[in-house]
Amino acid sequence: MKNALAGMMQQAQKMQDNFKKVQEELAAMEVQGESGGGLVTIIMTGKREVRKVNIDPSLVGDDKDMLEDLVAAAINDAVHKVAKMKKDKMADVTAGMPLPPGFQMPF
Repeated sequence: MKNALAGMMQQAQKMQDNFKKVQEELAAMEVQGESGGGLVTIIMTGKREVRKVNIDPSLVGDDKDMLEDLVAAAINDAVHKVAKMKKDKMADVTAGMPLPPGFQMPF
């Protein structure tokens, strides 16, 4: 029983180290969100920080409301891509672990 507990503790420590490593990798990654067929692009980090906004010059001077909608759509696209990237990365880390259905890691 003592060896089993020690093994579980080692496994938990290894998992914690893996989670930390994955979080650091995700924070350094960047995704590009876009809208309007690429007329508006957003570069966002894995921490959901916007690094760059690029607006095609053809949109400048057009309808302000449309431009604002396109920027919002590009940001949302990038946010969804970051969420998918995190889910995929965490699935790699938790593969083979007996987690309950629907269990979400706190990231």
